[in-house]
Amino acid sequence: MRDLEPARIKLIMELRRQGVTSRAVLVAIERTPREIFVPEALRERSYENIALPIGQGQTISQPYIVGFMSQELKLNKRMVVLEVGTGSGYQAAVLAMLCRRVYTIERHRSLLNSAEACFRELGLHTISTRLGDGYKGWPEQAPFQRILVTAAAAKPPPLLLEQLAVGGFMLIPIGPTFDTQNIVRITRSESGYDTEELLPVRFVPMVPGIAVDGLPSRQG
Repeated sequence: MRDLEPARIKLIMELRRQGVTSRAVLVAIERTPREIFVPEALRERSYENIALPIGQGQTISQPYIVGFMSQELKLNKRMVVLEVGTGSGYQAAVLAMLCRRVYTIERHRSLLNSAEACFRELGLHTISTRLGDGYKGWPEQAPFQRILVTAAAAKPPPLLLEQLAVGGFMLIPIGPTFDTQNIVRITRSESGYDTEELLPVRFVPMVPGIAVDGLPSRQG
């Protein structure tokens, strides 16, 4: 396989031009080898600024979207994040460099297996995984200061809203399936929830339950 370093550097410069200006986020992306999260047949395209298929009808997100959402989470090293939709594991790996701990849920056992292998390869010990229904969240670890949902829902899942800490917020794509959605920030206050639209996007739909390729859930 060809040397991917020039493509990696080019991508970081492109992300900066697109508005990903957080040094911490750019460093996290630069230090996270996207190629190990991509199917082998597509690894030479790892540092193109596009989404790529990873199986089970899912994709690894476009690096710009990973950078944008990571930046908009406004993380620090004391925070704990819930990610709904592990997918390839790439977004969780980036987040792990920006916060104290990541809890991530995936409904496809095969995707979770692959993501867990990547986490082990990179020595990322601050990521906890679960095979499960993202709509239900991870109540045993709530409340969360940040929640990131990487699939589009028609409306914010009530159980995820309940798992937000007061003063915390969730980033989630909201909108119709297979059409343009908007990433919205939903902030929990003492009196309720405030919503702000951030960016038009197109994500795969958020689906309830565990996928047919799943086995009994576990966490680790």
